[in-house]
Amino acid sequence: MKKYSYKEIQMIYGKISPFEFKDRLIDLARYNSNKNNMPLLDAGRGNPNWTAATPREAFFTFGQFAVNETRLNWDLGNLAGMPQKTGICDRFYNYISENKDMPGAELLKNIVDYGINELNFNGDDFVHELADAIIGDNYPVPDRMLPHLEKIVHDYLVQEMKYNTKLGGELDIFAVEGATAAMCYIFDSLMANELLRKGDKIALMTPIFTPYLEIPHLPRYEFEVININADEIDEYGNHTWQYSKKELDKLKDTSIKALFVVNPNNPASIAISDECSTNLVDVVKNYNKDLMIISDDVYGTFVNEFTSLMCKLPYNTIGVYSYSKYFGVTGWRLGTMALHKTNVFDKRINDLDEELKLSLNKRYSDMSLNPSTLSFMDRIVADSRLVALNHTAGLSTPQQVQMAFFSAFALIDKENAYKKLNISICNKRHDLLYNALGVVIKEDKNNAAYYTQFDIENWAKFNYGDDFVKYLKSHYSPVDVLYKLANNYSIVLLSGNGFAGPDWSVRVSLANLNDESYSKIGKALKNILSGYVNDYKNYINNHSNLTI
Repeated sequence: MKKYSYKEIQMIYGKISPFEFKDRLIDLARYNSNKNNMPLLDAGRGNPNWTAATPREAFFTFGQFAVNETRLNWDLGNLAGMPQKTGICDRFYNYISENKDMPGAELLKNIVDYGINELNFNGDDFVHELADAIIGDNYPVPDRMLPHLEKIVHDYLVQEMKYNTKLGGELDIFAVEGATAAMCYIFDSLMANELLRKGDKIALMTPIFTPYLEIPHLPRYEFEVININADEIDEYGNHTWQYSKKELDKLKDTSIKALFVVNPNNPASIAISDECSTNLVDVVKNYNKDLMIISDDVYGTFVNEFTSLMCKLPYNTIGVYSYSKYFGVTGWRLGTMALHKTNVFDKRINDLDEELKLSLNKRYSDMSLNPSTLSFMDRIVADSRLVALNHTAGLSTPQQVQMAFFSAFALIDKENAYKKLNISICNKRHDLLYNALGVVIKEDKNNAAYYTQFDIENWAKFNYGDDFVKYLKSHYSPVDVLYKLANNYSIVLLSGNGFAGPDWSVRVSLANLNDESYSKIGKALKNILSGYVNDYKNYINNHSNLTI
């Protein structure tokens, strides 16, 4: 904890990651909080303050059943055997019947019923896979994902992300340690397979989560980055966070090899509109057919009827998803990447010149007698363990069980009660913030409301005109708002500039504080902005003969 001066904060602003910068603001806010006996409100990081309880209860109750199974064939006190398949489904149902009051028991029974009745699983095969996996006594086999669990997760992604197997064909899913691991694996495999090379041109749909801005400039990559900017404004002077046709037309440049998208975006958490996605599809299909798209859809579950680019452009897109936000499970590190079996990544590998193909064959030679036939997805799995350790690849099996339980929980919830609850929490906080701020925000069906990004410059221009904007910029710095929030109100927000957003914008996480906190944040912001307006009016009165 440190009492940073404004000058110290200003000196590091924009020079380090916004998440590292946030830590300095937290120190300042905590100092002020202790000094003035007021709560610290950190709306910087987007870890939700809710958790999905029932699927966790089912997980731990099933874990107890699985431990009992290990003792049936070998029990030496502290040492037991392994779950045995024959008759395990009947034993499971007997266990639930005898322990129906255990937490999560009803959901647990419904999950097994769902697998058997809806997905046509063999009962013993399914329950044994779950039991062996939750015990964690074997390597993940297949290493990409356990087969019954992959089917459940597959159907969840089809339901929530609208993956379209009718249009795109069969899907392969790789269970990974959260979306961040997926990002790392994809970047590495794109480079390892010569699909991207150092210095290549890529595009980012901005604003975007900061690692997508930072990774391309690492010495290993040094990509030439083209920003596709969300440049559209509504009648209230607020950003819609959508992309004009002019911006999307940048992707007609076929030297752009890959496009990285966060959808709904972060920091504004607005999903790409139907109009924008239609324009994007047109550009890709008619001008840049071999464009590789990586779409990070972690916030999609907070938008009703969300549709991933995996549906609109299945041939071109890898879909990345994380369970962390929707289920309050950041610590579990649960994520997926999905790729249709027919895809542009395999096509691009096949199009490489023979010398490069021979080099890649050598890289994967220990995996196959004919390594050239390995799919890009298989290569990602292998690359995740530096190829030589491919036999030890895969997400830990207990994590896969919890992932499948979350997925089945959502699939069984035919009324979407959990989804509606999540969406209502975020939207309520969004409204509380903007009502306290005194700003009208147009209702938007694409708004996930997990975060919100407020552009002070746009607000200033719309309400007070260009002269006020000139005054604001000439007398203050964007960091002034963040400093005053931390120093005067013990409130921590992130700068939108660090996400390649507008310089005078701030990002507010709507997920991680109690509802009433967002009214406090809105009022604090309003007080700071009112101070700027009053200063401007005094300046005008004292300099009535001057033009700003």
